[in-house]
Amino acid sequence: MQQQPTVPGQYQQKEITIGEWMITLLIAAIPLVGFIMLFVWGFGQGTHPSKANWAKATLIWLAILIAFYIILFMIFGLAMLSSR
Repeated sequence: MQQQPTVPGQYQQKEITIGEWMITLLIAAIPLVGFIMLFVWGFGQGTHPSKANWAKATLIWLAILIAFYIILFMIFGLAMLSSR
């Protein structure tokens, strides 16, 4: 069996299994714990790069959704106040 050459300084990481992703998604679904774990996975040391990127992307989507809902509530709140 032939091994592929590696770039000096580059380290090999094992693939994240389906079971590990299932546990990750289960933990992320717990309301407060999942939010905290997204920060731990996204910015902590020792996290697999694909899981860290997934956590950062999820946090970005959460920020976009929160901003969208704030704008939406402001628009409807001002509309309700101006109708009086």
